[in-house]
Amino acid sequence: MRLKDRVAIITGAANGIGLKASEVFAKEGARVAMADFNAEQGEKRAQELREKGYEVTFFQVNVAQRSSVDEMVEKVREAYGNIGVLVNNAGITKDAMLSKLSIEDFQAVLDVNLTGVFHCTQAVLPSMIENGKGKIINTSSVSGVYGNVGQTNYAATKAGVVGMTKSWAKELGRKGINVNAVAPGFIETGMTAKVPEKVLDQMKQMVPLARLGKPEEIANAYLFLASDESNYINGAVLHVDGGIMM
Repeated sequence: MRLKDRVAIITGAANGIGLKASEVFAKEGARVAMADFNAEQGEKRAQELREKGYEVTFFQVNVAQRSSVDEMVEKVREAYGNIGVLVNNAGITKDAMLSKLSIEDFQAVLDVNLTGVFHCTQAVLPSMIENGKGKIINTSSVSGVYGNVGQTNYAATKAGVVGMTKSWAKELGRKGINVNAVAPGFIETGMTAKVPEKVLDQMKQMVPLARLGKPEEIANAYLFLASDESNYINGAVLHVDGGIMM
């Protein structure tokens, strides 16, 4: 097993990519802390994974609030011990054209997608430093690399995640902590399920592989970066986008 007995926190774990990553990590032997704001959904999904024989526990958290993050991390350490892997997967969208984007919606996306990544990473650092090693995986997006119409706030946060990833990789590498990012393209999730079929077809036409990605394809990228197979990868942004960035 590639993650045997490692303690991993995955944020945004109640659905979509985070949920699939929780299953993939647990299948590979990790003790997974499924962290999410949605307590009802998170508890339900964690129970479903436990029924499959996986070692997972749900922890409610609001990544935008530091006190909530600190409390979650402390509970994970009490339950499982020192944290070896952090996947900063939680994220939200509040899309609008620039002329119509409210200050509140702009700030809300920054609070979760950017400040939340800072909160979670800083909170787990003492545990990883004590271990003398760790893996931090941040979720960016192709939108953060090339921008996207109607996503000023989202694209800004995902570009910021890349900058933080590279800065932390330089700071923390000497402490045995690898910091990398994954930049998903168009993925089949609850978000894309709401997109009209005509728009989905247009999205697929932009991708050389001519299809949307699957959550497990992002989860497998997380797994690789969390495993020993990536021990000499640091400060990288792994694009999992079907070739859309070529």
